[in-house]
Amino acid sequence: MKLFFKVHTLRVLGLALAIHICAAQDQTKLLRSADPNAPSSSSVEDFSTASLATSQLHPDTPELVEKSDGPGFVREFFSVAWRPGDNIDLYVIRPTSVQKPPVVLYLYGHPSETDRYQDDGWCQRATSGGYAAVGFVPALTGHRYHDRPMKQWFVSELQEALGKSSHDVQMVLDYLAKRGDLDVNKVGMFGVGAGGTIAVMAASVDSRITVVDLLDPWGDWPTWIGKSDVIPDEERPNYAKAEFLKRIAPFDPVILLPRLKSPRIRLIQLNEDFASTPEEAKKHMEAALPASAESHRYQSNAEFYGAVASGGRAFDWVKLQLKASLSKQNDSKVAKSVTSSQLRPGSAKE
Repeated sequence: MKLFFKVHTLRVLGLALAIHICAAQDQTKLLRSADPNAPSSSSVEDFSTASLATSQLHPDTPELVEKSDGPGFVREFFSVAWRPGDNIDLYVIRPTSVQKPPVVLYLYGHPSETDRYQDDGWCQRATSGGYAAVGFVPALTGHRYHDRPMKQWFVSELQEALGKSSHDVQMVLDYLAKRGDLDVNKVGMFGVGAGGTIAVMAASVDSRITVVDLLDPWGDWPTWIGKSDVIPDEERPNYAKAEFLKRIAPFDPVILLPRLKSPRIRLIQLNEDFASTPEEAKKHMEAALPASAESHRYQSNAEFYGAVASGGRAFDWVKLQLKASLSKQNDSKVAKSVTSSQLRPGSAKE
């Protein structure tokens, strides 16, 4: 008899839960019919292009997970999502002394985690001078790698990983623009490794990115696939196939760099990192740079950090270039305002 009552109770609870779910679904449908702009639970995404033009990503309401104050900055940790099952840990770090600061987006490659964005020292260096720092990790990296067999990883799914991440950059910028407390009219981007590749991709389709700082980006795919030590030798033949290379060809910095309209570009490459990006590929990316871009080589990490990167100086270039870009924009606005004033009737008498 006790067993009967337990089973009966479970059935009743199950029926109640089913009714609740159906009611919630009907309510959601009703809300969506009333508001055609309501976010959809599903997304359509085109991984074949860096642009969002052929994708339909609908952002959920960002969830503030944690907010903390540090010396000279405020750090906000959000969970954002525009795809089912792909919540992104997004860090927005703002200087406390500046209202509506300009933004530098930081994207490190594969593998990487969000630990640096939680480090007070990193946040101080990134926000020094009055700049907001925004960071996350690429697709199929860190906390974003889950629910897949181990044989599916960043390189085996390179078109998806790079395409998604480029879309993420644009969706993040859209979110930052809606906040209203940051200046995203002109944005700087600092990318490392695959993060550098994604920075080039995003800058090629989003005019808001006006400064691009690249540290050892991946690229020149036929060479990189054939020689990079990132790829295990037993997997290399799978990625050297014409079909695989064709899918990722549009994302090659060697193709995209000459087309960039971003007026300020810097490429830094380390000679001791030849295993990740082969020397031949490094040379091809250097040759692909626009004439106005800067290119620098350093023998080792030690030389790089000693020369330009220690004490947070790695971030100085992108900030200075962004400041120059914003100053030019303001000068242009003033010039247009003066010209407009001169053209007004009676302005010659004033």
